[in-house]
Amino acid sequence: MLITLGIVYGDIGTSPLYVMNAILGQSRQPTGTSSSALLGSISLIFWTLMLITTIKYVILAMHADNRNEGGIFALYALVREQAAWLIGPALVGGAALLADGTLTPAVTVTSAIEGLKGQNLGFLSIGENQGVVLGIVTGILLGLFMIQRFGTARIGRSFGPIMLVWFSFIGGVGGYNLLAAPGILRALSPVYAVQFLISPANRQGLFILGSIFLATTGAEALYSDMGQVGRRNIYATWPFVYTMLMLSYLGQGAWLLRHPTLTTVQLHHLNPFYSMVPSHLLVLAIILATLAAIIASQALITGSYTLVHEAIGLKLLPKLRIKFPGNEISQLYIATVNWLLCGITLSIVWYFQTSAHMEAAYGLAITLTMLMTTLLLHVFLRPQHPWGARFFLVGFGTLESLFLLASLVKFWHGGYVTLFLTLVILVVMVFWYEGNRRRDANLQQTEYVPLSAFIPQLQKLSHDAEVPSFATNLVYINRVRSNLAIKRAVIYSILDQQPKRARVYWFITVNETDNPDDCYYTVNMLGTRNVVDVQLYLGFKKPQRLNVYLRQIVNELLNDHLIDPQTPHYSSVPHRRVGNFKFIILNQQFQDLSAHDLSWLDHLLIGGRLLLQKITLSSARWYGLEFSDVIEEKVPLFIGQQPDYSLKQKKVTH
Repeated sequence: MLITLGIVYGDIGTSPLYVMNAILGQSRQPTGTSSSALLGSISLIFWTLMLITTIKYVILAMHADNRNEGGIFALYALVREQAAWLIGPALVGGAALLADGTLTPAVTVTSAIEGLKGQNLGFLSIGENQGVVLGIVTGILLGLFMIQRFGTARIGRSFGPIMLVWFSFIGGVGGYNLLAAPGILRALSPVYAVQFLISPANRQGLFILGSIFLATTGAEALYSDMGQVGRRNIYATWPFVYTMLMLSYLGQGAWLLRHPTLTTVQLHHLNPFYSMVPSHLLVLAIILATLAAIIASQALITGSYTLVHEAIGLKLLPKLRIKFPGNEISQLYIATVNWLLCGITLSIVWYFQTSAHMEAAYGLAITLTMLMTTLLLHVFLRPQHPWGARFFLVGFGTLESLFLLASLVKFWHGGYVTLFLTLVILVVMVFWYEGNRRRDANLQQTEYVPLSAFIPQLQKLSHDAEVPSFATNLVYINRVRSNLAIKRAVIYSILDQQPKRARVYWFITVNETDNPDDCYYTVNMLGTRNVVDVQLYLGFKKPQRLNVYLRQIVNELLNDHLIDPQTPHYSSVPHRRVGNFKFIILNQQFQDLSAHDLSWLDHLLIGGRLLLQKITLSSARWYGLEFSDVIEEKVPLFIGQQPDYSLKQKKVTH
């Protein structure tokens, strides 16, 4: 439970730093601190947390786990067999979640450090200089991103106790202020929420929900982190977290109620969270807020790694180099994602300058993710509870659509940044997923051939002394299906481009398993001694060192006398029994549109997918073959081109 506090609640746990500030920021008028406005705002916060976070995510979504894993991609993996269109919500939701996550570290750390403004800490006197705040925020975030490559297991052990202190502190300070104005407890009634939404005193109308929504932005991350801590620990800790959060919001409301004479200028410069903290505890509050903001940022960073890892596994994103510096699946590191996040987050900090401006842009994209999760959850619930699933879809779909509509006003205040990032990520996902799907749909018709049909030719070529030897072991890393079907391009490469004579032909299929330490293989000799189908199974913690694994496999097959000896005549290694290896990487090239009967859309998507493959991690690096003998060979995506029947022979008379 202590670990759960540190891992799961960083995002939602730091929301008291900026939610009330954002609500006031929409008006910055004394009327915003009136009794009805404060009661209505806090009532909206309470019931938003109750409906979306508690009922939708903690109670319902936690049952939609994929082998104890949560999140929108894990949910999609559960329901994708039910309808092809479900890939749409999964892509939109995943892209929006990744994009909006870039704002979380920026807004939380900036909100925490802004508490230093006007404070004198020994030699450090910040005054009202926002440039110093931005410098400190940049240093903290840069340091955080730099340590990711070393793993965060040891740091993570301290997150739980720190977050326990943080929640206890915000709840305690909120409760202390609440004692001075207990009337604010009336806000727990939903009547005040409804009255405030339709009241003339609420000048923002429905758009006030855009700021209210910030209180629950961490709910999606809470669901995504379920696999790291378990459903029961979230059930056990959420009541405590919910209570402490509400005490903080109620305390901020109580403090504002006790200061009804605040002017517009004063409202512009205060943060209700820091304002309610007793002066002798302010430095402690800033330190704890900074630590909590760092923990929230850490959770979003590792959550982004997990999200991208799941997307790669579902073939929604191109392959990226993944490292596992820790001992758990959650302890992974993706350098490309890390530095992209770092660059975007720091750019957001310096572009928006203040937490108030970041709050104005925050939360728009995440409403899309929540709506998409609702669609997928509806499909998940439908087989067991048909009417309940319909009620869920109508109820939460309507509620989240209202939040989305209210958040659209954020577009002009900076929401366009996260929507642009969402669109970029979505385009990459669509090209990769749809490009793969449409390519495979076209390949299935003509571009797969039975490997067994070519075994006689491969054996004959292997023993044909008139063809120069190409390699002792010729290796193709291409999936061989259960029916022994293989891409025609592989056979084309061996027999047609330049006959490649080898002593042994290896066809390697790499399968990733869920067990972190899996490392085993199966062999099908296909009735020969020199054509080998190897199915390699690697856990997520195992590196893709194919050259090392293959040498071990060859030695074991030699020991079992399943392949012929291949001792080289010359070697610097005594008693070496294994000959040389050549790995062929097929670089598929797209022909002209007329080369195959494809629509313009198929041509665009498949071409985009091949372009992404070209500019992302190479297959040689992905499989750990940087220092092996690798040949990249260009082959057409579709073997054989359609004849152009307009070509006619012209008779020439002499």
